[in-house]
Amino acid sequence: MDSMAQAFVSTRVVMTEGIRPAAILEDDGRIRGLCSPDEVPTGYAVRDFGELAILPGLVDSHVHINQPGRTEWEGFWTATRAAAAGGYTTLVDMPLNCLPETTTVAALEAKREAARGKCFVDWAAWGGVAGDNADDVEPLARAGVKGFKCFLIYPGCEGFQMVTREQLEAAAPHVARTGLPLLVHAELPGPIDAASSALQAADWRRYETYLRSRPDEAEVAAIRLLLKLCRTYGFRLHIVHLATALALNDLREARREGLPVTVETCPHYLHFAAEEIPDSSTLHKCAPPIRSRDNREGLWDALRDGDIDLVATDHSPCPPAMKRQEEGRFDRAWGGIASQSVALPVMWTGMRARGFSLCDLARLMAERPAELAQLRGRKGVITVGLDADLVIFDPEAEIEVATDKLYTRHRISPYVGERLHGKVVATYVRGRAVFTEGAFAEEPFGLEV
Repeated sequence: MDSMAQAFVSTRVVMTEGIRPAAILEDDGRIRGLCSPDEVPTGYAVRDFGELAILPGLVDSHVHINQPGRTEWEGFWTATRAAAAGGYTTLVDMPLNCLPETTTVAALEAKREAARGKCFVDWAAWGGVAGDNADDVEPLARAGVKGFKCFLIYPGCEGFQMVTREQLEAAAPHVARTGLPLLVHAELPGPIDAASSALQAADWRRYETYLRSRPDEAEVAAIRLLLKLCRTYGFRLHIVHLATALALNDLREARREGLPVTVETCPHYLHFAAEEIPDSSTLHKCAPPIRSRDNREGLWDALRDGDIDLVATDHSPCPPAMKRQEEGRFDRAWGGIASQSVALPVMWTGMRARGFSLCDLARLMAERPAELAQLRGRKGVITVGLDADLVIFDPEAEIEVATDKLYTRHRISPYVGERLHGKVVATYVRGRAVFTEGAFAEEPFGLEV
């Protein structure tokens, strides 16, 4: 046995079947066994965390790392450090905001080269369905992407093209043949263009104006279109960052019908509410927008009922100037919220107040995102044979979000100043400490998975 074999011990180990006292036996980066705390075999170095919870390493299936090409926005080094501080042990990077966009095998190889030696946690890549690149879909799948992302609306920056219905129908048979999921930003331009035209004279420093410019109908209509295409072509459909609860009935019906549909939402849609967002607070801008308090509770109900499968951050950082905080106009500010290092306490704060358990948290933020990203059998749960990706978590601790604990390249966030429940004490990737009480591993050792 390797002399560095370890036993991670706690009275609260969070597993699929429940929470119980256990020792997690790790050797050579994998979980080799599970036993009671008083039955640790000889040869294991014991790490006893007492009553702190041990969670499976979180998996964030919706991240914009932006490297290569826009490392001044973020990058593998800073994004993966922030992830480790937030309890994430695997990130799946979106194919846009980097240059070149990950829409060809050559671009995927450029991303791999950019990531080499810079990752503090493990990572994988989504490919892109953009414009007329249908012929690139199957080569990207063979090259190792975990699925494909597309936009039905302008994505916010040049380079990654939205797809029309015709372009999506050209790509759909290729996606279906790969068996990989198609992740879709589900908003249609029509309702947004009509709403924005009617608001030309409105005050764009008011959050209400921005909210009205991206109506629920844009999401609902897009999801109805996607369900029709899913029914026709048989591809696996995943709706990213669902913001409107009004689409849930359509999604429930689709699942009852047996369509292969999954859904995610994000911490900011579950934490904030439109009524509470100050005018000119462009740090809260994202797309789709944060909607009403009642809508927020509808999303929480859907999480409880299983109508939303998982929670991912949609970590979308940018340089501070792009948020135009001094000007305060929502129509001119970048839409995106950086939350990598705080998503876990944000979610736990809302969950504990609504009767969710740590098992629910692990399912929504580790197990289900791992399944979406084709990582089942390696990541997402604490069980024998999987990577020893672990988070030591204090669910009773209270923290106040401060800029020096964000760890991203640009430390701006609408969460700064929020008081939250839950603290990440340490994060282990394949049994190795990557983050411990505010300190990081000296060198990155994350891998593409």
